[in-house]
Amino acid sequence: MNDADTTGAPPIRVVLADDEAMIRAGVRAILASDPGIEVVAEAGDGHAAVELVRAHRPRVALLDIRMPRLDGLAAAAEIRRVVPDTATIMLTTFGEDDHVARALGHGASGFLLKAGDPRELIAGVHAVADGGAYLSPRVARRVIELGAGRLARRPAARDRTAGLTEREREVLALVGAGLSNAEIARRLHLVEGTVKSYLTSIFTRLDVRNRVQAAILAYEAGLVDG
Repeated sequence: MNDADTTGAPPIRVVLADDEAMIRAGVRAILASDPGIEVVAEAGDGHAAVELVRAHRPRVALLDIRMPRLDGLAAAAEIRRVVPDTATIMLTTFGEDDHVARALGHGASGFLLKAGDPRELIAGVHAVADGGAYLSPRVARRVIELGAGRLARRPAARDRTAGLTEREREVLALVGAGLSNAEIARRLHLVEGTVKSYLTSIFTRLDVRNRVQAAILAYEAGLVDG
């Protein structure tokens, strides 16, 4: 069991579900590197995940999409029904486009790639535990690619972004292009903490909850080529 973090806050309690023991071990090891996160239980299928969430009432449930007995999408929907205070994050492999839309439709607060940056896993848990939403930059990029044919350039979107500073518009455009915070920092010669500060300001000023909403708005405002 991890100790509370240096702020004195109790750790974020997490239930982890994946039918592959090696994947669970890897995810658990990544989460264990953060003293502010505690994995309280593990499951090998969706049905067991729901029962463990019901028993432990964690702040976050990390669910693999493809599991026996009850898949992650159905488990997320059931968790939302029986323990609505538990936020869910879906874990999957890249390219399962239909699952992205279905997961968001089932109320998932996050969507992460198993092959993604381990820092995204930790960031995602913290984000959804704080009541926000988190999609890995690669997933956000794919959502924009899939939706680009349906998204139109909208004057209202241009009006909403007009009040941003030039630097905020640059950061927003790179979010729309699917870059991570680290990639944006390198592109604009900033430190990553400064990028996070810009994003906090951008999300507040534009009244958006997460990277995907911001990315869509960037596309509609004409800040992203495509």
